[in-house]
Amino acid sequence: MVSYVSALLYGMGGIVMAGMALLVAFQEKLVYVPVLPGLTKSYPITPARLRLIYEDVWLRSSDGIRLHAWFIKFFPDCRGPTILFFQENAGNIAHRLEMVRIMIQRLHCNVFMLSYRGYGASDGYPSQQGIINDAQAALDHLSQRTDIDTSRIVVFGRSLGGAVGAVLTKNNPDKVSALILENTFTSILDMAGVLLPFLKWFIGGSSSKGPKLLNFLVRSPWSTIDVVGEIKQPILFLSGLQDEMVPPPHMQMLYAKAAARNNQCKFVEFPTGMHMDTWLSGGDHYWRTIQQFLDQHVSEKKETESSSNYTGFEGR
Repeated sequence: MVSYVSALLYGMGGIVMAGMALLVAFQEKLVYVPVLPGLTKSYPITPARLRLIYEDVWLRSSDGIRLHAWFIKFFPDCRGPTILFFQENAGNIAHRLEMVRIMIQRLHCNVFMLSYRGYGASDGYPSQQGIINDAQAALDHLSQRTDIDTSRIVVFGRSLGGAVGAVLTKNNPDKVSALILENTFTSILDMAGVLLPFLKWFIGGSSSKGPKLLNFLVRSPWSTIDVVGEIKQPILFLSGLQDEMVPPPHMQMLYAKAAARNNQCKFVEFPTGMHMDTWLSGGDHYWRTIQQFLDQHVSEKKETESSSNYTGFEGR
């Protein structure tokens, strides 16, 4: 019996040590994937290929990192909403251009696409604080432009981009008018147990069970669930129920946390939506959902409605 218990303890110790080694060595490669397997870091296409009106924008993050972005307009003098788009963790902004092309056509908006540090033509190496700085640089740039309506800036984040967008929205209640989250995780701590199931007993977010012995090793925790509860602006949650990367309950938990304090939240499910294709499989319903959200919360009358205590609440 004693030998059995000893073996069990040694086995658990081995799992913990193996988990620690994996986290220390490979966590950035799991969280940030600037280059897709078999492809190069450079952009495969530019907006010009899709005949989009755009400009190359070069920024400096607060720590001096040089960043690249594309600012794409519906038409040269478009004063509609401007969507600050934050992508998923893998590949670069060029891989999202087809979706953005349809977004511009359907929503009659401008789109600002930022390459995180280490992605695309941007310098540096990705990290949580670094990307938060990058997102702030992009928003500051948009807020200073004179060719857009700066009162109608909307943050749109998918997956990792949702975590980035949530932090930016919370930190800038006076610059961001609304937030859209799609297929976003509660935290990287919770995703560790999804990607490496044997770690779920030793690592996890605030809502998980277990001793969480390895949490201190995670350099990019991205705890979105702790952030959304502090956001005051309207939030639209778009959840693909066939998401093969981020379990759909993560989006349900994010909505529940936000809606407990914010009555301007809306949750919409797409039964056939997967992690990367919810915008495609959702079809007309997907784009109408976003358009209705923008019409309600980011219309040209937003300032007047705010002054008359308009809440704009729409339930799930």
